[in-house]
Amino acid sequence: MHEVVIFRHVANEGPGYIAKYLAERRIPHRLVCIDRGDPYPESIVGISGLIFMGGPMSVNDKLPWIRRALKLIQRGAHAGLPMLGHCLGAQLISKALGGTVTRNPVREIGWLPVAPAWLDGLPHEFEVFHWHGETCSVPDNAARILASRDCPNQGFVLANILGLQCHIEVTAPMVRNWVQAYAPDLREPSASVQTPEEITRSLDARTQNLQRIADRLYDRWIRGLT
Repeated sequence: MHEVVIFRHVANEGPGYIAKYLAERRIPHRLVCIDRGDPYPESIVGISGLIFMGGPMSVNDKLPWIRRALKLIQRGAHAGLPMLGHCLGAQLISKALGGTVTRNPVREIGWLPVAPAWLDGLPHEFEVFHWHGETCSVPDNAARILASRDCPNQGFVLANILGLQCHIEVTAPMVRNWVQAYAPDLREPSASVQTPEEITRSLDARTQNLQRIADRLYDRWIRGLT
């Protein structure tokens, strides 16, 4: 099997649980650290799938690597390559496939529920982790698979492409780090922005529950890997 390539855009938003998931299933993968100057590959030869992680920047920012990321996603989509995006990663995929990325009506930060419309056996509603202020449209021909009260486009699927606005990849240490690193985002709690205390309450149990949901979604996605 060729390798899955994971793209990290900022040091504290790495692959998290998805790296553990792939390792446990002996799926070859490697990490490309854009934040350290690693280049986006020019070719998809030898690659079985692409995974794009999150980051505090906007897809609409004029960063040189964003243009290269969009071109790589377009190349991957044309070749039928499985692709998976988390938060910023989903927005990159949406924009590359003709979608738009705009400001969400409110910021969503913390443990908030979503309702699924994909995969049998998932609860009618379940809690996932959020940290975003922008949202993306669902690309043409893609199906919306998750929605929340304040952000209807929480996830989409198109063939073997899966985009997730929410963060199902987080681990407990990642959440604790974000609470400290992005503390200014939490200064004005609201119905959609939780306090640091609420975000970290029962954190181990919450991330364990989230990983069970992630297993279902990732299990479906890896079917396309060759």
